[in-house]
Amino acid sequence: MLAAYAAGAVLVGCGGDAPEAPAPPQPEVEVVIAEPRALVDVEEVPGRVQAYRTAEVRARVDGIVERRLYEEGSNVTEGQELFLIDPREARAAVNAAQAAVARAEAEVANARQEVERYEDLVADRAVSEQEYDAAVARLRTAEAGAAEARAELERAELDLEFTTVTAPIAGRAGRAQVTEGALVSATQATLLTRIQQLDPIYVNFSASSGKLLDVRRRIAEGELEVPELKQLRVTLRLEDGREYEHAGFVDFLDLSIDEETGTAALRAELPNPDWVLLPGQFVKVRIEIGVRRNVTMIPQRAVLISADSASVMVVGGEGTVEPRQVELGEMRGADWVVLDGLVAGDRVIVDGLQKIEPGMPVAIAGSDPADESASAATPPDGAAVPDERGAARAQ
Repeated sequence: MLAAYAAGAVLVGCGGDAPEAPAPPQPEVEVVIAEPRALVDVEEVPGRVQAYRTAEVRARVDGIVERRLYEEGSNVTEGQELFLIDPREARAAVNAAQAAVARAEAEVANARQEVERYEDLVADRAVSEQEYDAAVARLRTAEAGAAEARAELERAELDLEFTTVTAPIAGRAGRAQVTEGALVSATQATLLTRIQQLDPIYVNFSASSGKLLDVRRRIAEGELEVPELKQLRVTLRLEDGREYEHAGFVDFLDLSIDEETGTAALRAELPNPDWVLLPGQFVKVRIEIGVRRNVTMIPQRAVLISADSASVMVVGGEGTVEPRQVELGEMRGADWVVLDGLVAGDRVIVDGLQKIEPGMPVAIAGSDPADESASAATPPDGAAVPDERGAARAQ
């Protein structure tokens, strides 16, 4: 025991120190790299679905409806028979018109024979030129009467044809507006049913005049790249929150502003093979207005928002935490668009914010500590990084 005590005294006398306590580990954080990229500008507005084509099937002759020839709510083809109106009266009118044509043509034949006889007689002066001229006039009158009779026959045949009501377009036929035995009128244009084409289909929506002016300004300043009107892509969100699976394109923009609403009317055309969209349905329309270049986006959870400013924490070149004031744009999903305050290559802290303070050294999760300084100095794709003075320099 004395030997051990002596040895300890020798060590103390030689200046030996007790071992220091190990430094606490650096807080570990997760980061995202600020990388400017192209961003599609999207505007969301309410819209209403409209049939691609709508035809109102109306009576074109007077009569009694005998039969409905189609199934209500079914698909019909162009020219398909829909209703039958009692044709007997129209058929009788055709027979009368045919008789009138035959009588008029007989009168023409008689008048022509008379003119031919008078042509020989007037040359021999057996009849006067006055009598010959009267015969020619009777022939012309008979020919005019025959033409009128043929026109009446054609109209009567059309009326007979109209007693069978056909579909003017292909589409979905709606509920019948009349029943068998109903009296329909051509003069009142009695509505029989409606036919709507649902594939493709239209969606009507509008844009405010202020929004249109803003888009034009951004195009003029080169901030926004906009395709041609009929290349503006449109997607829909249905009333139950689901995304409509088919996209379409804008096909119409009204060149005037509505005085009451201050908006311009637009229309998009979309495929509707399964008839998910129905006329009158309410939808949310998202229009891809154009593309913005060099837009930086960061996750929402990385941003610290106060009453009058917003900031983020970044990992600086020395591996320490640096606060950075940022200017925010709009939200896009779960990300903020950053208008100013970040440069390409900045390492923005997204997780671990509750464990850090400005100036504190941190470790980046999932990275090799030996490579952190190199990664800080060499951003991806040769982007600009801040130097010791906070200025951006290009690699």
